[in-house]
Amino acid sequence: MWLLNVLVFVLARIITLLFRLIKIIITPIVYLTVWLTGDFFQKLDERHRIKEDFYIIPYFLKSVFLYAWSVKRHKFQTWYIFTKQVENNPDGLSIRYTRPVKGKRGEFELESYTYKQTYEIVLRMSYIMRHTYNVSPGDYIAIDCTNKPLFLFLWYSAWNIGAVPAFLNCNSVGEPLVHSLRISNISQVFIDPDASTPVLNSEELIKNSLPNVRLNYLDEDYLLEVINDPMSPVFLQTEDIRSPITAKDYEPSMLIYTSGTTGLPKSAIMSWRKCAVGTQLFGYVFHMNTDSIVFTAMPLFHSTAALLGVCAVLSQGGCIAISPKFSASNFWKQAYITEATHVQYVGEICRYLLHTPVSEYEKLHNAKVAFGNGLRPDIWQQFRLRFNIEVIGEFYAATEAPFATTNYQCGTFGIGACRNYGTVIQWFLSFQQVLVKMDPEDDSVVYRNKKGYCEEPGINEPGEMMMRIFFPRKPETSFQGYLGNERETKSKVVRNVFRNGDAWYRCGDLLKADEFGMWYFLDRMGDTFRWKSENVSTTEVEDQVSTSNESMITQVVVVGIKVPGYEGRAGFAIIKLNDKIENIQEHEILNLLNSMLYHLNKSLPKYAMPLFVKFVNEIKMTDNHKIPKKLYRDQKLPSGVDGQDQIYWLKNYKEYTLLTDSDWADINNQVVKL
Repeated sequence: MWLLNVLVFVLARIITLLFRLIKIIITPIVYLTVWLTGDFFQKLDERHRIKEDFYIIPYFLKSVFLYAWSVKRHKFQTWYIFTKQVENNPDGLSIRYTRPVKGKRGEFELESYTYKQTYEIVLRMSYIMRHTYNVSPGDYIAIDCTNKPLFLFLWYSAWNIGAVPAFLNCNSVGEPLVHSLRISNISQVFIDPDASTPVLNSEELIKNSLPNVRLNYLDEDYLLEVINDPMSPVFLQTEDIRSPITAKDYEPSMLIYTSGTTGLPKSAIMSWRKCAVGTQLFGYVFHMNTDSIVFTAMPLFHSTAALLGVCAVLSQGGCIAISPKFSASNFWKQAYITEATHVQYVGEICRYLLHTPVSEYEKLHNAKVAFGNGLRPDIWQQFRLRFNIEVIGEFYAATEAPFATTNYQCGTFGIGACRNYGTVIQWFLSFQQVLVKMDPEDDSVVYRNKKGYCEEPGINEPGEMMMRIFFPRKPETSFQGYLGNERETKSKVVRNVFRNGDAWYRCGDLLKADEFGMWYFLDRMGDTFRWKSENVSTTEVEDQVSTSNESMITQVVVVGIKVPGYEGRAGFAIIKLNDKIENIQEHEILNLLNSMLYHLNKSLPKYAMPLFVKFVNEIKMTDNHKIPKKLYRDQKLPSGVDGQDQIYWLKNYKEYTLLTDSDWADINNQVVKL
């Protein structure tokens, strides 16, 4: 075995050296070509993204080869990626944390841990978990923790022991919390003091429903004292127990819960393959290395921060910098303090940041890459220019999805895209990622032709994104689904898409492709709606409403709502202003709406106009700063369930005015046509 290991190591080194040699030979040729051809090569590279392909492909081939070898050796778990970094870079930074100073708002103490320190702390924490709490290999244990280093210490200790950590939403309470524990076969919960209130409020329900689940309320101060003491005992699991021969790389490395905005939470399985080689590739695509520090204020119990933040940067030997929670006013200060090179965003936080007063730290920070998902095209360049960001790393991913797409975007080419690769990689990905044409009468159903097969949409036409399941008879090898929810898992797999017997994972999202092969996120399926026999993109309408008056409009949500007597759904815009609605006069509201209408008439087709508008002081958000639009689709007209809502409507498509009971009666009686 040792001889085989040596041979593989030598082969890997040969592959690496071979690509380096090719790069040494080709680089001067490339520069000579640039010098001779000038703009021609620049345009050629812009069209085919040659440089990025050449950057990614060698690493991809090497990583897949080494990962396949780790699977052969039964050492594919992410724990071994971490310990390799400890061995190669013991004094390099692995974790930074901006701990709030008690009694001083906006002040932080910087905590830093090297790879060696983190490893030793994890071994001491492992001893406590193994011998005090009897955590055993194969156990499913829940981590209920806020953003702090303790979260990572518990997480990696579980991996060392061979247990599977499940990341509870630390705001979850009552039946959703009990449901999360039940479906995941949780044996015990480790509870951070700062996350204890929801559990305490649910304790009686948990004990009555799940009497065998052990609740461990941690004493953080005492625990930190013990695990930072070099004299405390350590525990290192033996490799044959942590990595048994029977283990499969598509088995769970961790469980991450979906937000549950359309029902109770689902426990998505994060496979070792996704957690290991998937996050390595992601980190490399976004140019992370041993000098990188990724700052995240996103909750660690979600996949954006956990996989694409922590696992991605640690796989490259860099450092994860953690904020206790997102604060728009302190974001750039924390990025500056932690010396971040990369910052994460998600959902609407970029718009929040643009609405903050100018801060000295927004120019002092070192971050050159901002990556995440949900940055709208209308503020893309504005965000970059104001905060001195060189690269936007927009990606598409879902918690349970087998793959992700990325766009490492510089300059002006590729703004708004969530998939942007060169021609070679695009060709390769065409075998595993595809857009599928939707039924023109129902955009929640894929279109099937006379032969019963799906088709790809045309350029700039919406289509549902699907990802190939390579072994249709064993879909769990590509898509692991949700633990304890077979029905929801099966609902994500569609068969006989392009030929009999094939199987694809359906993402439930609508995207479009342009003439360059780049993909753009449009909407969640169900977020689009049909009106006047036309599909309306809520994202497009939101963007146009937002840009109609950026000085007053802070946030917009657009959904389709049912109107009696009409097919489809009418556009309904929920608008948050930069001042409380009660502080604004009625004539100011009407002036705002009708100046917005002037803008919308020039930018939207008539069928996409928001027919109804409501102003609110707060738009509800999930923990990951995304908008649960389902909450707004059941608006009761004309004035809400309690009769207190003020709704405005687009009368005769000519002006916005307050929706009265008389107006509503005319709409219901078809006296006024929408």
